[in-house]
Amino acid sequence: MKDYSSRAARKFIRITHTASGTRLAEGPLGWGITPFEGNLYIRSKYLLTDGFKPNYIPGFCPYKFLYVWLDLNLEDGSKIKNIGWLYWLPNPLFPFIWFRVGLPRTHPEIHVEEFEKVPDSP
Repeated sequence: MKDYSSRAARKFIRITHTASGTRLAEGPLGWGITPFEGNLYIRSKYLLTDGFKPNYIPGFCPYKFLYVWLDLNLEDGSKIKNIGWLYWLPNPLFPFIWFRVGLPRTHPEIHVEEFEKVPDSP
């Protein structure tokens, strides 16, 4: 029988909207939530809100390609415009950004917390 008591802790990230306290995402650092160029790309499995809505303002990055800006609609009815983005036509060389919500790590309205957690044993 395998001993899981000595499993190494993994790094996790929790992202919260500071003004409302709404938890936006939480997941493992890596393929779950991927840091790239000072931003965080979040796999939909780890999003804790369905408040991210495209506002259809397009954008273009010369090497990551086409994206659309996202607004965050909060439960109280308020809206934070252009808080994130989603690559709709991503560069195939960057699979970790494909169809993921991107958020700037240093946005003034979000708080990013890193912590370690021991994975649950199977």
